[in-house]
Amino acid sequence: MLRHLLICSLMSLASNAYADGVPEDCTQLILGIAPTWNSMRGELRLFERSGGGDWAPVTGSFPALFGKNGVAWGTGLAGQNEPGLRKKERDGRAPAGIFEIGKIFGYESNLPPGADYPYHQVTEADVWSDDPRSPNYNRHIVIDPKNPPDNYTHEKMRSGDFAYHWLIEIRHNSNPPVPGVGSAIFFHTRRGVNRPTTGCTTMARADLVKLITWLRAKRHPCYALLPATEYETKSRSWNLPPPEKWGRAVSSTQIH
Repeated sequence: MLRHLLICSLMSLASNAYADGVPEDCTQLILGIAPTWNSMRGELRLFERSGGGDWAPVTGSFPALFGKNGVAWGTGLAGQNEPGLRKKERDGRAPAGIFEIGKIFGYESNLPPGADYPYHQVTEADVWSDDPRSPNYNRHIVIDPKNPPDNYTHEKMRSGDFAYHWLIEIRHNSNPPVPGVGSAIFFHTRRGVNRPTTGCTTMARADLVKLITWLRAKRHPCYALLPATEYETKSRSWNLPPPEKWGRAVSSTQIH
């Protein structure tokens, strides 16, 4: 009987932890809203809170592009247990749910002025594996560019593409990576106002740089991306800003 009660208690704790959605230690939130599951366009807004406090917007909303086919449930802090369409490799959809933010990668020797976040300057040796057959699937690895591994595809992180000048890791399918569930998901600069991605979230370069300078590792930033209907139903149980805050005036704390 005691063993049964203990198991039930542990299951209850696990369920409550999942229901929390955004972790308590996350005090910076990037919130993305797509009008529908099949929308390639949407909006982002940034929020902050003190530990256990209410979310307050720190900037007005700005446009973003998602996957060319819309969004689908991803694997992160929340979303992986939801019924419905699931994110898969090369499906042209951005992962929906709540995700941790990983490192920033870029071409420059340093982050933009004012930024303070874990950073890695990429070279021709830095790649992100998108091959489900690889033991390094959905991981940043360093290779010998003159002698790359056989039978293996990868996304070069320093390709010369202006869109990849700065990359912010969105930790979808990261702990641990599951082959075929999706890889190489980042925030980066859009290639054009009508050029969606195969799964990343993109925006104007100026907005991306502002995002980079705002992020702080000690605040455990997270990204929540949801279609509007899911946001309406999950905002409370997932500890997201209430929908009415989406349109409120900007608070006194601003991004510079």
